[in-house]
Amino acid sequence: MTESTQKRQVRRGRIFPDRQSSPESRARRIAQREKLGKHCRQIFEQIRPQLMSTHYNWFIAIDAETGNYLLDEKFDGLMQKVNLHYPSNGTVRLTAFRLNEDGYCGLI
Repeated sequence: MTESTQKRQVRRGRIFPDRQSSPESRARRIAQREKLGKHCRQIFEQIRPQLMSTHYNWFIAIDAETGNYLLDEKFDGLMQKVNLHYPSNGTVRLTAFRLNEDGYCGLI
């Protein structure tokens, strides 16, 4: 006799459908992220000329609220400093740049 094996049905969709965010909240988060990026970019443009002469191609993380920044030669070192100075409580948002002509950290 021939046994019929049922083909497994592939389910497609979100893993957690109850955790889906609305388009409005997503748009709000994107707008907040862009606002933070613009503010940090302004701070970066002000301090970049002074720091480029002594720290060319180093990484910098900028806190938009206070204007404080951290520097390190390597990205991993910068992330260690960020974790040390800003414990992950979710309230502080930093933006990372590279101290060069365009400020990009990697390839785009």
